[in-house]
Formats: sequence, structure tokens, C-alpha cells
Amino acid sequence: MTGLAWVITTLSLLTALALVVDIVRDRQPGNVSFAGLVLVEAALVVQLVWGIVRVLGDHEGVSVVTYVGYLIGALVMIPVGFVWSASEKSRSGTAVLLVAVLVVPFLCLRLHDIWATHV
Repeated sequence: MTGLAWVITTLSLLTALALVVDIVRDRQPGNVSFAGLVLVEAALVVQLVWGIVRVLGDHEGVSVVTYVGYLIGALVMIPVGFVWSASEKSRSGTAVLLVAVLVVPFLCLRLHDIWATHV
């Protein structure tokens, strides 16, 4: 995985830890959780731009549609989870946000696997 993917994974896991603390304390996500979500989303925007630049270059053997689809999917995962969790003011709303944050590292890994088909 690239350095950016490791940064995204680390930020996602730290944010997930903050969300677990919020779930255990039975409260809605606090400032630490929101700061983590913003950092993860900002890193995902950087990943989207960088990924599109990579696809514009040499990408023989890479399915461009699949690659860009995963880039966009990773980018919208946090906002979708946030909107869903905002409509539920209980632990389950925070848990939905936790799941969205935990899916992001797997999408980054899948992006790496797709790009690894590059010849």
C-alpha cells in the first residue's frame, strides 16, 4: 500500500477508536470524533485527486472504471455514514458511523489490489 493509504488507514482506526469510546459512554460523537472524520475525508479527497492523476498516466492492465469507482466510493462512505447516523440519535447511529469509518481501510486495500494489476 502507498504511504497515503497508510495515513488514511491510521486516521480511520484512530477515529474508530474515538467512536468506540463514544458508543461505550452512550453519547453522540464528540469533537475528537468529528475532527477525525474531517481528517479522514480530507485524506480521501487527496487520494481521489492523486488516483485520477495516476489513471491519466500509464495504467495498462488497470480497469479505470473500477478504480475510479472505488475512489469515489471511498470518498462518499463517510458522508453517507454521517447522514445516516445524524438521523439516529442513539448508540446505533454512532455505530453506523463506526462501520463507515472501518470500511474505508478495506476500500484502500482494494484500491491497492486493483492498481497492482498494472503491468
